[in-house]
Amino acid sequence: MARSRGDAEIIREIRRVVRLEARAVSRLDGAVDGRWAAAVRLLASCRGNVILTGVGKSGLIAQKIAATLASTGTAAIHLDATEALHGGLGLVRRGDVLLAVGKSGESDELNALLPRLRAIGAKIVALTANAGSTLAKASAVVLLTPVEAEACPHNLAPTCSTTAALAAGDALAVALMKVRGFGRKNFALNHPGGRLGRRLTLKVSDIMRGGADNPVVRGGASAQAMLLEMTRKRAGAVSVVDARGRLLGLVTDYDIRRCLEKGLDIRRLPLKSIMNPRPTTIAPTALAARAVEIMEGRKNPFNVLPVKDSRGRAVGLIQIHDLRARGL
Repeated sequence: MARSRGDAEIIREIRRVVRLEARAVSRLDGAVDGRWAAAVRLLASCRGNVILTGVGKSGLIAQKIAATLASTGTAAIHLDATEALHGGLGLVRRGDVLLAVGKSGESDELNALLPRLRAIGAKIVALTANAGSTLAKASAVVLLTPVEAEACPHNLAPTCSTTAALAAGDALAVALMKVRGFGRKNFALNHPGGRLGRRLTLKVSDIMRGGADNPVVRGGASAQAMLLEMTRKRAGAVSVVDARGRLLGLVTDYDIRRCLEKGLDIRRLPLKSIMNPRPTTIAPTALAARAVEIMEGRKNPFNVLPVKDSRGRAVGLIQIHDLRARGL
């Protein structure tokens, strides 16, 4: 029972923190005004780098915002405020825009940078909860993140303030994407690795079984020849084509089992009696992720998909196992 009461208290505390942080983001929504649009336009017009900086937990948020901006089309880098005072300022140039994150706007390390940044000619955008702070007064644009209190029971550890700053950074990044017209193709160029990159860049032609590995038989071939081709290529299916290589139909393991269940002698059947004459197909230029959607998006998913080019030729076959092996 004691443990149950302890768990209940933990759950109440977690919910309290979640509600407070949600309230902080809600208050941020109400604080958005024309200054935010001005900040987005300033960042969009930056001919140098957008530099993110901050101290402590705010510095970590600045690092995350820099990563989000960079991945969504804005040339952004993170500069540690302390390191900047010991040589890191060398990367700042006239024309750069510095986005400084600081709840109080009175961090010694950050404020020590301000005169030097102005001397270089970099413009400053402040992301702060303190409109009267030294940071705010030195900035070209001030973005307020009003926070009543931290979720920390002592109102000390940055919690609500960092959540609001993180949401603000995401909002700026997304707004910049729209201003720049940054689309899926641009996103793919910035994310070539990982599952996301594969979904955005890999095409059917990159994964399909084509050329000598493409299981095909002519429409006049025997069922035995079809079975041999299916077995030899280990694809679980075979495309039936005409003399020009155009797709006439598809025979899968399922089609063969269906004939056997009916008691038919498959060896005596013409291929047109076995094959599916209207199989779903995909183009070799389509994204491989689209093939996954087609195969898995139906009430009765299927495992193979013939690949047909613009001339109607069966140029390949793609298997769900091949797609999964590539992380799709």
